[in-house]
Amino acid sequence: MALYSRITGTGSCLPPQRLSNADLVSKLAAQGVETSDDWIVERTGIRARHFADDGVFSSDLGLVACRAALQAAGLQASDIDLIIVATSTPDMVFPSTACILQHKLGANGGAAFDVQAVCSGFIYALAVADAMLKTGAARKALVVGAEIFSRILDFTDRTTCVLFGDGAGALVLESGSKPGILASDLHADGRHVGILCVPGHVAGGQVLGDPLLKMEGQAVFKLAVGVLEDAAHATLAKADKTASDIDWLIPHQANIRIIQSTARKLKLPMEKVIVTVDQHGNTSAASIPLALDHGIRSGRVKPGQTLMLEGVGGGLAWGAVLLDL
Repeated sequence: MALYSRITGTGSCLPPQRLSNADLVSKLAAQGVETSDDWIVERTGIRARHFADDGVFSSDLGLVACRAALQAAGLQASDIDLIIVATSTPDMVFPSTACILQHKLGANGGAAFDVQAVCSGFIYALAVADAMLKTGAARKALVVGAEIFSRILDFTDRTTCVLFGDGAGALVLESGSKPGILASDLHADGRHVGILCVPGHVAGGQVLGDPLLKMEGQAVFKLAVGVLEDAAHATLAKADKTASDIDWLIPHQANIRIIQSTARKLKLPMEKVIVTVDQHGNTSAASIPLALDHGIRSGRVKPGQTLMLEGVGGGLAWGAVLLDL
């Protein structure tokens, strides 16, 4: 009997501290950095974001999201035999945030590891989990995106510090005879490593290089729209589907302009796109599962619908997953 993987539960977590644009503008003004709510909204569509408190780590946010996903799936942590965490802001250099999360959940014994593909990390993690479940290497997985980007932002650079937020999203993926994930498409182009990166590392007990996020916004924008369109069409072709079969586009929530451009290229109205960037900002690997959980819990995204998930991030890495919920 052929094995497939299917989403059976989702969950999310946003830190309690919510910063509106006005809050952030005030914070930046105190540091001599000028920006405005109008400037941020016009260029990004972002109106608010959440920042984690000191002492809170990516695994802590992931823990809340995982517990909600398990509850939705009607499972216990002990049922899980695979945990994959997509993150660019791990709790520590090692061990993996997935192992730390596994311990906090009490789900010890199964495989646990991190995936680092920045804002496309959740797509990569989902595709890897799908492959493992289809081969029987695991039966029930937690796929998590968890980020605390507020700690790697340069608050003297208004072009980047207004974009990002913290959060986590998770889903339970179970193997079975009924198809769920239909196809995926993953790519990377290392020639573009310099346009979105954190060029620092730890050596000899010190941080060497610059440990804060750097981005060439226009370069990222131009590349992102093209590769997202290509990945979506490639994924549809693998599943023998067309864009007209998509009930919901759930893209990485980086910038409303990128989201609108991608939808337009796929000839999808914005009424068929889940948008959370206005309230969450760019939460990197957490943005897609956060948006998915929001869509489901709001009642818009329903069982039986076909979803296109896609993301692009530093690397440059990108990909898409088509699935039936």
